[in-house]
Amino acid sequence: MSAATAEAKTGGETDAGGRPPLDDVMLAMDVVDTLRRRERLVSRELDAAGREADLKARLHKIYQAQGIEVPDHILAEGVAALKEDRFVYRPPSAGVAVRLARLYVGRGRWGKWLLGGVSALMAAWAINYVVFVAPDAALPQRLADVYTETVALAKSDDARALAQRLLDTGRTAAASGDADAARQALESIETLRTSLSQEYRLRILNRPDERTGVWRIPDINTQARNYYIIVEAVDPTGRLVEVPVTNEETGKTESVTTWGLRVDKQTFDQVARDKQDDGIIQRNRFGDKPRGTLTPNYAMRTTGGAITHW
Repeated sequence: MSAATAEAKTGGETDAGGRPPLDDVMLAMDVVDTLRRRERLVSRELDAAGREADLKARLHKIYQAQGIEVPDHILAEGVAALKEDRFVYRPPSAGVAVRLARLYVGRGRWGKWLLGGVSALMAAWAINYVVFVAPDAALPQRLADVYTETVALAKSDDARALAQRLLDTGRTAAASGDADAARQALESIETLRTSLSQEYRLRILNRPDERTGVWRIPDINTQARNYYIIVEAVDPTGRLVEVPVTNEETGKTESVTTWGLRVDKQTFDQVARDKQDDGIIQRNRFGDKPRGTLTPNYAMRTTGGAITHW
């Protein structure tokens, strides 16, 4: 910058508000910066009374060496500013505004954790809705749909009456907000539907290394014996079929292909003699389960009680 230009910009005029022009302020700040970079010069000159004139003369030489002409009033302003610690940054005092500002500045650091927490909450809400809320809300309609399918399969009044009782139980539970009971009713109707849709033959088990019959001593009467013939369900194509069977010893319903049907001792002994004769059970048909019926048509005497483990 030429001396003429510098003089034109540092003539000491003030703006309409009585403040020094921006160029004067910038030059004063530069003077302070120059003085700070020369701490030894400042400490020597400012500590001596009446030496400011010498300090200003030295500053004139420093700026002239750079090709800059700085007016005396700017140098005086710079020296005064250095004494008063003007143009020195002082952090703001603690307060709500400062804390908020620091939070905003540090948003890149804590923002990702906040976003992650919000995302986790939203994901948890979505999972809860999809897994629990939506299915529970659909229970009444689901009960009605499965009931309709079940009744369409039923060929007996007993099967239709059972389906109706399960539907009523499920609807009552759903209306009262007992989703667990409503789901249990739905599972029971689905099990009934599966049972009614099945068609198979009950065949007495007769394979090497597998038992054809077993007996149990009941806990409530150790003097008695309960006899069971082991059967398997075979569909018209010869494939084994999984059947929902309720174990009379545990009360639990399981899907099995093989289970024991309770018989009297006479039937048990009759099957045993048939097998002992030549190792082959000639009369191996225990019954048939037509489609649409609740229970098979048994060819041998049985209570219908069953076991699933032996």
